[in-house]
Amino acid sequence: MSPPARFDLAGWSTAQQVVVEQALARWISVPGIANATAAPPAALIETMRYAVLDGGKRLRPLLVLAAAEAANAADPALTPSPSDESTLRAACAVELIHAYSLVHDDMPCMDNDVLRRGKPTVHVKFGEAGALLAGDALQALAFELLTPDQALVPALRQARLCRLLARASGCAGMAGGQAIDLASVGLALNEHQLREMHQLKTGALLQASVMMGAACGMLSPAAEQALARFGEALGLAFQVVDDILDVTADSATLGKTAGKDADQNKPTYVSVLGLAPAQAHAQALLARALEALKDSGLPDTRALQGLAEMVLSRTH
Repeated sequence: MSPPARFDLAGWSTAQQVVVEQALARWISVPGIANATAAPPAALIETMRYAVLDGGKRLRPLLVLAAAEAANAADPALTPSPSDESTLRAACAVELIHAYSLVHDDMPCMDNDVLRRGKPTVHVKFGEAGALLAGDALQALAFELLTPDQALVPALRQARLCRLLARASGCAGMAGGQAIDLASVGLALNEHQLREMHQLKTGALLQASVMMGAACGMLSPAAEQALARFGEALGLAFQVVDDILDVTADSATLGKTAGKDADQNKPTYVSVLGLAPAQAHAQALLARALEALKDSGLPDTRALQGLAEMVLSRTH
């Protein structure tokens, strides 16, 4: 018997990114804003498109799509078509939330950054008021995408997807983590405190991406719990690698300002653990994530595994 073909992560990711990019471009447009009583301001749409399109790794949408594939493969009675609409909408919604968070985080009242994805940050190009409104509008559009006509996505699935995304975005997720981050500047956090902060600020949305994809299929409680552990470990691993890259890569490679965490006296995994221990910790988190995938018992998790390995090997 010949060995199974090696999974082509690059080919799979490229194909999925094209689909996501086209959908985002279609939905972030004047015609794409559904049921509008009047045309939205063109300048606001332009700012929203600048914040989202033509940049970024699209890791969160890819996690949604990969988890949905794994969930659907678990049930031979399902074909990919029943969940295509809900999965694509979930993938785009989570990217809109991520983009809005970057727009707001880069503003002078937060991290005051001038470079994102290799280009000027939104407030630098469009002004602070324009950036604030664009972030607000992207957040609202994310939930609009998740609540189309019931003929497209069943109401129960809509509610579950909204709940997952709202929880990951709010005070018990990303916004709460950002609040802790801002309050921790100049403080000497221990590893436990640092982990709690990043589980909210970064990990919650990455874990939610996995769970939103899982919600687009039919899984046993045990499989869902395993994917939740996978998402939790992956979310922390992403942040550890981010902290490592902040001190080992340059701004041109990162597409954002390198070394800004140290300049702003923010606690990071490198400042708390040291560079080599942080690198070892990232590897341990990857091993934990891959073990959770095995525990899921799902027949095909190659895309999720590939994305996890990509998180550890990325250079930007």
